[in-house]
Amino acid sequence: GCVLVVSVIEQLAQWHNSTVKAAMERLCDYIPGKYQIMHHMSCCIDREMNADVVCHALRLCKQDPGQPLCHLYSPPKLQHLSELMHRSTFIFLPLQKTFMGFSSVCAFPLLANLCEKIKHVLRSKLPFEDFDGDKFSTFPTLRGYHWRGRDCNDKNTTVYPGRRPDNWDAKSDSNCNGIWGVDPKDGIPYEEKFCKGADSKGVVLLGDSAGAHFHIPPEWMTVTQMSAKSFANLPMAFSDEFDWPQFSEITGFLNSTIGGWTDSLYLRLRKRNRCNHRDLQNISQNGIRGRLIQEIRSSLARNQLLDNPAIVIYATIGNDVCNG
Repeated sequence: GCVLVVSVIEQLAQWHNSTVKAAMERLCDYIPGKYQIMHHMSCCIDREMNADVVCHALRLCKQDPGQPLCHLYSPPKLQHLSELMHRSTFIFLPLQKTFMGFSSVCAFPLLANLCEKIKHVLRSKLPFEDFDGDKFSTFPTLRGYHWRGRDCNDKNTTVYPGRRPDNWDAKSDSNCNGIWGVDPKDGIPYEEKFCKGADSKGVVLLGDSAGAHFHIPPEWMTVTQMSAKSFANLPMAFSDEFDWPQFSEITGFLNSTIGGWTDSLYLRLRKRNRCNHRDLQNISQNGIRGRLIQEIRSSLARNQLLDNPAIVIYATIGNDVCNG
């Protein structure tokens, strides 16, 4: 991540024929909020050291004992990269001390609180904002309704997507599919009239980065396309772990701006039967492996006595499953 940011700054400076400082200010203007750590990178870049050197110098990148030095670019010609990393060769000692332990983006002050929330979400794979504890939320990100159907009453644990209707939802919408009330013409509840015998079912995905729809927009990395508009959805993407489950092929429900129209299994079931509205769960995680599937299953929200059946898809198909 550090090498990527430094590389983008260098490219911005070249493309706009500007100084590194001006390029950093330009990038900071694009990104919502000021990431002050970038300003500390500028002195290193100004000394014409490549991105690997800069990030190792600031201790944002590290070398594991007994492993080759991690680098993206070719080592500088004057000295070997590992020698440049040695403490005695650097004039950046104050910076090294400042950035000791800054091993992740969560060290950025403006992101610290959000990171704590995300760490909780990553551990549990459940919505961070879930007041009634039914595993469904009214908030989009942080494992909210981008990941599973939107709750329509977050103060009532018996109201959530996917449950069988309570007394045919004559008085209220207990399953959040938007169908409730009684037809005044014949006194039959709408849920009974439209959904009885409709074989309603939900869609659940247990998967990895592919199922979570991991994606980094090219315009974040391509200096010729960068603008403030390019980064407008960065906070949302960050709090969704750089995943876009709302566009995925299994549980997607929004029209995608990152690859065309969403055509998901959930939308097809919903089109066939509106009673399935909001009955979706995407329980995926980047880097998940088969041996961790039990951990994923624990966050599945389904009650065999109260809820409709669900199609459960187990798909660990991302490249991270094949590594290791």
